[in-house]
Amino acid sequence: MRSLARQPSLRRVLHPRSALARAAVQHLKLGPTTVTKYSAPSSVVVCAMSSTATVQAPVEAPTKPQPIFRKDYKPPAYLVDTVHLNFILSEDITHVHSKLSLKPNYTANGSAPPLVLNGRDDVKLVDLKVAGVPVPESGYEVTPKHLTIKSPPTGPFELEVTTAIKPQDNSLLEGLYKSGGNYCTQCEAEGFRGITYFLDRPDVMACYTTRIEADKTKYPVLLSNGNLKEQGEVDDGRHFAVWEDPFPKPCYLFALVAGDLVTKEDTYTTGSGKAVTLRIYTQPANIDQVDFAMASLKKAMKWDEDVYGLEYDLDLFNIVAVDDFNMGAMENKSLNIFNSRLVLADPDSSTDLDYARIEGVVAHEYFHNWTGNRVTCRDWFQLTLKEGLTVFRDQSFSADMNSAPVKRIEDVAILRASQFSEDAGPMAHPIRPDSYIKMDNFYTVTVYEKGAEIIRLYHTLLGPEGYRKGMDLYFKRHDGQAVTCDDFLAAMADANGEDLSGIGKWYSQAGTPTLMVSTSYDAAKKTFTINTKQTTPPTNGQPDKLPVLIPLKVGLLGPDGTDLPLHLEGKGDVGTSTVLRCDDTANTFTFTDIEVSEVMSVGKGPSRLHWVLCYSCLCSVCKLGVLSFI
Repeated sequence: MRSLARQPSLRRVLHPRSALARAAVQHLKLGPTTVTKYSAPSSVVVCAMSSTATVQAPVEAPTKPQPIFRKDYKPPAYLVDTVHLNFILSEDITHVHSKLSLKPNYTANGSAPPLVLNGRDDVKLVDLKVAGVPVPESGYEVTPKHLTIKSPPTGPFELEVTTAIKPQDNSLLEGLYKSGGNYCTQCEAEGFRGITYFLDRPDVMACYTTRIEADKTKYPVLLSNGNLKEQGEVDDGRHFAVWEDPFPKPCYLFALVAGDLVTKEDTYTTGSGKAVTLRIYTQPANIDQVDFAMASLKKAMKWDEDVYGLEYDLDLFNIVAVDDFNMGAMENKSLNIFNSRLVLADPDSSTDLDYARIEGVVAHEYFHNWTGNRVTCRDWFQLTLKEGLTVFRDQSFSADMNSAPVKRIEDVAILRASQFSEDAGPMAHPIRPDSYIKMDNFYTVTVYEKGAEIIRLYHTLLGPEGYRKGMDLYFKRHDGQAVTCDDFLAAMADANGEDLSGIGKWYSQAGTPTLMVSTSYDAAKKTFTINTKQTTPPTNGQPDKLPVLIPLKVGLLGPDGTDLPLHLEGKGDVGTSTVLRCDDTANTFTFTDIEVSEVMSVGKGPSRLHWVLCYSCLCSVCKLGVLSFI
């Protein structure tokens, strides 16, 4: 996740990768470095692989942006098993050598389809080989956005690509850029194509080995994903490091940091007894302010083991915190990168809100190791699959570490202040949109915060044990895969033998439902009846709304505030509280054997709730304080 500040009052209201934020970054000073706009050349000069001749690449004419539709998803024609990267960092031109092991993913029909790789107009192609043989000029085509291998081999093959880039001129701050004297990457959502030509999509997962070479004096720290396998010195005062990540990941989780940083180290021992080295890197002046972030990381690792049964899977976990990282934070596999404000805590000046923000964001990025990294999203339409789920996880963690009622009030306040208004305005969209022009515009409070509330629906409907069963099956089925929201729903339903199809409507329907609740007591029959009616106002492009599944957690209280046993018509004894499934335009629920007129305790999810009670009942609700959010 590229989180916003995650301040309790302002979290993710404006995502830093939104169009507005990207425009502003051209004029704002980020930390100690002023970003200057770099104008890429109007054409790309490509060096021929087999000679010194050059080829002028065609310039793509400006076209009206075209929407991309979820219904048009097609699996990639090729998959990548392994990626070997070699970065030769230089003050002028940085060269990136990549070696990809590809395999076909198309239906064999006698000929291999062209291999189309994503690129960017500030990436220069230097060398290109297939199976160790240079590709002639007639065998490929370069445009500002693509590199196409016209006739790749059938069957598995190796592709070698060398590109030249200028990180110091990369004012997009996507891909590899240099700021404040440090090299840094930001590859979500589509930044990796600014480093080298690649299948830049989340459903292409590969194991990465990365070698970084740079000047040792200027860049003594060289970091990437995975475990450190080798390091040493080379000629001319330079040094190198080799990193290996054994777990397949999409390219948006690739990370590289090179700079003059210092570190604080600690260790964490997992439940199975494995020792994990923890390191936080900062600029030298900030290293004495990372103790709380380190403690928060260790708490998050322990909590994930206790609550979800998920252990960390590598020998090393690194956090880099720099003043001029342009995002809030990013969950790159084993190398989380943060803006300093989300890691540093000064006991003399930091507020309680600062500490809460740091604890929550450090945990959130760590939790992505499983919900986002080990299991990722098939395409960017499924963004809420990793972000909504991980927001719910970090909310639950913060609630357990501090005050659960206070945390819940905070989360609901954000929904009401930001998400409800987004759902009621012209930018209303489902948590899983059906189309987009630029994916960066969908890092929204709806996808994140409302998405987390949909995960809370599962938790409320299934209970903690049923929810955990669903999560266990989700990881068992999909570890190492790129999947969809439908896959998550199926795992939850199958693990519990439940029909959860009503939740599926939440993924495709925008707007905030209103649930009207009325109650009545029949003294003669000794029954207490709850009637619900739900409506959702029209939103842009969705004039007609279907009823969605809304769980309503209820309990009946006697005049003295004691919980009463519940007997739900059609279900029998359900204890002292139960979850009602409001899944139609109108629902009726009747409790039998009720001796006295009661007060109802109710909760709510991502919907508005209105209730109609008799005056005496309403007074009792206020007196007993039983109305709560679930």
